[in-house]
Amino acid sequence: MSWWWEGAVGVAKKKLDENEAPPKYQSAALIIGITGIVGNSLAEILPLSDTPGGPWKVYGVARRPRPDWNADHPIEYIQCDISDPEQTINKLSNLNDVTHLFYVTWANKETEKENSEINGKMFKNVLDVVIPNCGKLQHVSLQTGRKHYLGPYELYGKVAGHDPPFHEELPRLDAPNFYYILEDILFEGVKLKEGLTWSVHRPGVIFGFSPYSMMNILGTLCVYATICKHEGVPFKFPGTKEAWENYSDSSDADLIAEQHIWAAVEPYAKNEAFNISNGDVFKWKHFWKVLSEQFEVDNGGFDESAGKTSMVETMKDKAAVWDEIVREKGLVPTKLEDVGVWWFVDTILGNECQLDTMNKSKEHGFFGFRNSKSSLISWIDKMRGYKIVP
Repeated sequence: MSWWWEGAVGVAKKKLDENEAPPKYQSAALIIGITGIVGNSLAEILPLSDTPGGPWKVYGVARRPRPDWNADHPIEYIQCDISDPEQTINKLSNLNDVTHLFYVTWANKETEKENSEINGKMFKNVLDVVIPNCGKLQHVSLQTGRKHYLGPYELYGKVAGHDPPFHEELPRLDAPNFYYILEDILFEGVKLKEGLTWSVHRPGVIFGFSPYSMMNILGTLCVYATICKHEGVPFKFPGTKEAWENYSDSSDADLIAEQHIWAAVEPYAKNEAFNISNGDVFKWKHFWKVLSEQFEVDNGGFDESAGKTSMVETMKDKAAVWDEIVREKGLVPTKLEDVGVWWFVDTILGNECQLDTMNKSKEHGFFGFRNSKSSLISWIDKMRGYKIVP
């Protein structure tokens, strides 16, 4: 299969012809987390006319009402809190034409024990409804992440993770991790239906578009740069020298979505876990220059004398500043706590960067890739297009 470059999804998405007759659907996708950073990409890519496995009918589930920036996707939007088992039954049990489930959401709590409890409950609620009620269900695609190899965020740097580059056959760490809980629920769930297959997808730091994402580092840095420009202060790198100087990688949200779809329809990819990253490396000191140029703000770089700073502390009193920027620039109304995920910036830029390997994906036939610099700029353009940042 060569669709991920022939279709050029990451370069120019095709638009559906409104005058065409409604397609006869071959597959029906249920996306849990439709407004998240990868869910939003799946919502754009699945309905395209040349997406493998299609034409696709698409259902999208999210906890909040449908946002304006998601409204132009040709999907059936379902508002549902999947942590509520009764609501999950009421909203999802009648979707009996679903053939593929894409689970790309999570909830964030204070401790990994709490993360395991709530995320396990949410995923199990969905599987408990979808597997017995969707007779046509063929595949369940679960997204986790690189934390699989590093341990929970609360223990970053305190638990011995694996030595990079990470590959999919590495054993689980002896540390709590809600990703392991989700995998175990998945493995037990697929046993309930003969022929039901699965895939697990483990991205690194994701570059994408979602004002609702809990781990949108790029969107958060764009907000930070915007605030720095507004206040007339340098755009300083808040992380460690290691993160500034060493190689990093990223995972483009569209590329992740493409891998999800590939694994859902490619027989050779069934019942496997896959890393997913862009296939190149970069240094934050180089991308900091790109971000500074994009937002026309003074590049403050990395101040070795100051060292690592806390974005949570730096931004704790900036809500009113962001409100002022939103008014002055005519942006879509957002709250700083939604678009600024400061703890995640502190976590990612405050630790030594880690890399994975895409060998397994390529060996199984997935050759998708992205230029990370082009990816970064394209997502900034999209955020501007939807007036999330100026």
